Amino acid sequence: MACSRLKWAHDASHKGTSMTHIGMIGIGMMGHGIASNLLKHGNHLTVLEHAGNQPLDTLMAAGAQTCSTPQTLAALSDIIILCVTGTPQVEAVLLGDDGVLKGLRPGTVVIDCSTAVPASTEKVAALVMAQGGQFLDSPMTRTPKEAAEGRLNLLVGGDAALFERCRPILACFAENIVHTGPIGSGHRMKLLHNYVSLGTVTLLAEAAACAQRAGVDASTFVEVLSKGGGWGAALDRLKPTLLSGDTSGLRFSMSNALKDLSYYNQMASDTHADHTVAQAVKTTLETACREGDPNALVPELIALLAKRPSP
Repeated sequence: MACSRLKWAHDASHKGTSMTHIGMIGIGMMGHGIASNLLKHGNHLTVLEHAGNQPLDTLMAAGAQTCSTPQTLAALSDIIILCVTGTPQVEAVLLGDDGVLKGLRPGTVVIDCSTAVPASTEKVAALVMAQGGQFLDSPMTRTPKEAAEGRLNLLVGGDAALFERCRPILACFAENIVHTGPIGSGHRMKLLHNYVSLGTVTLLAEAAACAQRAGVDASTFVEVLSKGGGWGAALDRLKPTLLSGDTSGLRFSMSNALKDLSYYNQMASDTHADHTVAQAVKTTLETACREGDPNALVPELIALLAKRPSP
């Protein structure tokens, strides 16, 4: 399907106004919320057609258009937001035969909201800028719930002046926006955050599984941790699973958790930092993905670990 941005540009020229046209690649659980909020704030949005997208009906009803290739989307966009799974997908949509770089116009800003390996981020950013584009890495924290509410946290790496110029767009879907430093620093901070967050969840899941096997009442387990050193966001997200079996408190798959821990371990290795504990968390998630459903939500790790016999 051809994009209709040209009509918007034509309309703008007649009104004597300048409109920003946003292209977005990756309308998954997080991306759908971002796209919805961009539209709510009156932005003109074009999204890439892809089998991995969430249903686009509500977005198109709100005015979103679609494109069939990243190249076409890039040629029609002033800002391009990426919200894909990880480094291989970022590199594919930017560098592929019909990728963004094939259609990128001078001055276009690429904002990568994905979780990626920082070394790759620096590489693709250099390629974008060599072609006259601009680049920010802007990974997210929080969940699809906050994405839908326009309340994400963003960790933004890149030129400070460019960051300030793009802040109004980012504020359409984020509550807390932190400039972390130069290109790549956003992705570094995201991996540090997710290691601490997912590492704590994994630790709690292992403890909860041990509690089950030891006959400790789940409500007692939650109450004692909540009133002591175990209190925190990780416990709050696992609490519905522990008390009622509801896994919706953390809508994050074990395969995604493994991806993030793998990226963290790679970053730590690249910087010669100790990652003994991180490697153990990664091993736990690798085993869980191998023994169970990789697409299962992270809270399901509790049941899986409770069933697993000790080594």
